[in-house]
Amino acid sequence: MTFQSPSSDPAYLDYNATAPARPEALKAAVEAMSAVGNASSTHRSGRDAADRVDLARRQVAELLNCSHGEIVFTSGATEANNLALRAAFEIGGRLVTSTVEHPAVLETAKAITFGSPGSLMLLRVDEDGLVDLDALRASLTTGEVAVVSLMAANNETGVITELEPIVEASHRAGALVHTDATQLIGRLPIDLAETDVDLLSLSAHKFGGPQGVGALFVRRGIALPYRPLLFGGGQERGWRAGTHNVAGIAGAGAAAEAARRALATEIPRIEQLRDALEESLVGQVGDCRINGALSMRLPGVTSITFHGAPADAVLAAMPDVAASEGSACSSGAPSPSHVLLAMGRSREEADSTLRFSLGYATTTLDIERAAASAARAVRQVRAALTAPM
Repeated sequence: MTFQSPSSDPAYLDYNATAPARPEALKAAVEAMSAVGNASSTHRSGRDAADRVDLARRQVAELLNCSHGEIVFTSGATEANNLALRAAFEIGGRLVTSTVEHPAVLETAKAITFGSPGSLMLLRVDEDGLVDLDALRASLTTGEVAVVSLMAANNETGVITELEPIVEASHRAGALVHTDATQLIGRLPIDLAETDVDLLSLSAHKFGGPQGVGALFVRRGIALPYRPLLFGGGQERGWRAGTHNVAGIAGAGAAAEAARRALATEIPRIEQLRDALEESLVGQVGDCRINGALSMRLPGVTSITFHGAPADAVLAAMPDVAASEGSACSSGAPSPSHVLLAMGRSREEADSTLRFSLGYATTTLDIERAAASAARAVRQVRAALTAPM
């Protein structure tokens, strides 16, 4: 099913912040909200609610190709990241991650290693945003490492991390591997029967599910001395206490199933739309740079630096386009993108960078409108900044 935005609505190109809810997710969530019952209750209404949760768990597991018993529902990837890193770090040893991770990983890593000098190692990336694998291998030979946490795809540039060599090197050194796969799930296929990560985090609203629900994959057989963030009734096998968000979970499951069924056709279509947007903008604007490894990106993400045009001014000049300066979690913050700075960009370049992210409901009309509006906005901002006083 294709969603066509009315022409009066902004061209929505901010899927990395949140995707529009898929019709299947809306239907499942509304049906669950219309019912009554606590999934922990044993009466018929409770069992009906538990059945919705169980179906969603299986739908998410099918998207990842793992066992439904390896899925723990959470409030989102931030909570899943916290659970994963805190549990893995309890094993003892260092935590290795990268300089371009989402704040949900970086801030968690800093918090749980605070007061333990040398227990946190941040790997650098090259100018394309790719992690230095040689530095990772070196880190694994200097002291015991508890967990390596590297994101599957970057939220600002869309750059994809090749997980297989990371898993191989980490497991050889006895370390667990966690990946924040928030931006990859539902956009590219992943097979957890083949990709042997131990822990994986996701958020449903990135692939068309409701906001406020996500999941943590915990591979069967790994022993973790986890400490739940919330203590209480022991739901989710003790990982997360509290009454299940049945409506949110049902919507997440329906979105996962819809994304899985549509991946084969969505990927090439979205990639073509992204390429058309880039070609149009580069041709119309000039003096711009596409950030990240061009052959190792998500199909629907482009990070473009428009030299001489501050991103906040460009966004203000194109109210008919929904795009972003970078991570939605840090938009509006005075500091420049830590991801672009880690890739060697200057502060001025980072401050002049926009992220356009596409998804399942993006249309050709959206791309045409966005390209025309963004090009016009960049020209206006450049002209205003270079005009004589």
